[in-house]
Amino acid sequence: MTEVVTVGSAIAGGPSLVRNSAWNLAGHLLPLLAAVVAIPILIEAMGVERFGVLMLAWVVIGYFSLFDLGLGRAMTQLLAEKLGQGRSGDIAPLVWTGLSLMAGLGIVGALLLLALSGWLLAHGFGVAAALQAEVAAAWHWLIWAIPAVILSTGLRGVLEAMQRFDLVNWVRIPVGVLMFVAPVLALPFSNQIDVMVALLLGLRVLMGLAYALMALRVWPALKRPARLSGAAARRLLTFGGWMTVTNVVGPLMVFGDRFVIGAVLGAAAVAYYATPHEVITRLLIIPAALVGVLFPIFASSLVSDRLRAVDLFQRGWRWVLLLVFPPVLLAVVFADDLLRLWISEEFAQHGAVVLMWLAAGVLLNSLAQLPFAWVQAAGRPDLTAKLHLAELPPYLLLLWFFMHQWGLAGAAAAWALRAAFDCAVLAFMAAQIESGLRRQLRIDAGLVVLSLLVLAVGAGLTALLHEALFVGLTLVIFVYLGWSRLLRQEERTYLCLMLYPNSALSKHIE
Repeated sequence: MTEVVTVGSAIAGGPSLVRNSAWNLAGHLLPLLAAVVAIPILIEAMGVERFGVLMLAWVVIGYFSLFDLGLGRAMTQLLAEKLGQGRSGDIAPLVWTGLSLMAGLGIVGALLLLALSGWLLAHGFGVAAALQAEVAAAWHWLIWAIPAVILSTGLRGVLEAMQRFDLVNWVRIPVGVLMFVAPVLALPFSNQIDVMVALLLGLRVLMGLAYALMALRVWPALKRPARLSGAAARRLLTFGGWMTVTNVVGPLMVFGDRFVIGAVLGAAAVAYYATPHEVITRLLIIPAALVGVLFPIFASSLVSDRLRAVDLFQRGWRWVLLLVFPPVLLAVVFADDLLRLWISEEFAQHGAVVLMWLAAGVLLNSLAQLPFAWVQAAGRPDLTAKLHLAELPPYLLLLWFFMHQWGLAGAAAAWALRAAFDCAVLAFMAAQIESGLRRQLRIDAGLVVLSLLVLAVGAGLTALLHEALFVGLTLVIFVYLGWSRLLRQEERTYLCLMLYPNSALSKHIE
């Protein structure tokens, strides 16, 4: 019983939000840096076609999580809820039930892909005859790794529910880096696709084993198999089913515009659009790192301390605005100059306005992740799924119309408007769930509108000197207001202690 109280108290009190968010951010950034270094080496050593298949394998491994039908996220939400309620006796049955369901789904997914293997290998990859044997061997490695990959998702959800993001990222960072570095290290021995894929999947299996050992360390009661719970299975499948709808429809709205652009404007237009899109959407790892920490805290606090949940929502919303607005401002004001310096004059001509619209959309999309997590943590994933289902047809029509009217700029504008609508509706849903959010959301909505007006003014500048002066002045005002008005006393103190741990400044914060 002592152990249960300790873990429950940790969840209720909550570890450092900044520290856990920093862990999550590192878990996203360090593998990305490894990819930047490793990819050119792999392309040169493997050849374009082999590397293209390896890229597909990376994507396939990432999308294996769809086979869990959202159960990983569902386990995080329900476990955090049980911890918030102090119902520690329900933890082991819930975990064992969830992992059993995920293992079963993984096996079904593997058998389904095995049945489709003949058709997919014949029509789905389009590789040269000399590589078909390698691709076939790699494909079978992928199939039989599905259960292990899905189980690792569930085990990670257990650790996240218990706010052990340090342990999660002690595994995720080295494995994420090795997913790109290990193929490079294997090049002196082989550049075959099946060898590379087997290596990647071995890493994912080791990741699952590491998560399992850490989950047992955090909650030793899981060592004893628990009775499976029908009630828990129903709740997990209901929550996970709605999550799956969101996981399928959401990416269609984020990336589906590329296919419409290709159909209407041609493949070259996709490059002009997708390049700034790929760059600016990388900013979404900032709110993702924060929201990954807040989601289980919301789920726990909404059943035990709603005032604390509201307070954390308000802080999270403002932190996202503080962290995302400055790079978005730079992207909007210097869009033309950045694309010209990075790629070419031609890309700047076609992509500058696209980057401006997309940057504004990324700011809104970043903010939308807070109410999105709130609604799902409250046990209403059906609301977010229904919203995305309702949004998709009108968004595609708007995209089609705007593209015919204004080309690539119209496509980017449609994407940004969809992000604005998504943000507004999700904020409304969150406020309906918790009335304590309404007043603060009205204030924060004013801050967002003001931020968008600033971006609109910056987008209209053309002279480099004017752009530089505008950005400099805006950032000075933004930093002053953010420090003095948006951050709280304890947050300012904490930041000073982090930045200047041995300085007298940290002891004399007003």
